[in-house]
Amino acid sequence: MRQINSDYMTALFAQMIKEENLVRSKAQKEYAREDNNVLANFDRIGKMLKCQSCKKEIGPYIVLMTFFLKHIDGILSFVEGNEQQREPIEGRIKDARVYLMLLRAMIEREKERE
Repeated sequence: MRQINSDYMTALFAQMIKEENLVRSKAQKEYAREDNNVLANFDRIGKMLKCQSCKKEIGPYIVLMTFFLKHIDGILSFVEGNEQQREPIEGRIKDARVYLMLLRAMIEREKERE
């Protein structure tokens, strides 16, 4: 079993950030479709979906959390012992962290609007 020391953790963290930025960049082109609003897909989907009981748009926060929780559910499945999943656990972790970065961007956007 590998010993995880501080140097290894620093290198792993830097590698994860590099990988996550690449995933974010590729996904932005596919989902957001534009550079001036990287959150465009969450805005679009939030407007498409309506809460049946409250009769209003779901909104981008709920859309993002729905996508994020899909990865959390996969991570939980892995932790519970299911290692045979559609995508590697490292990919789910990467995607979950990217969604948290997007959530931070949404929060920053909201602060700017206030």
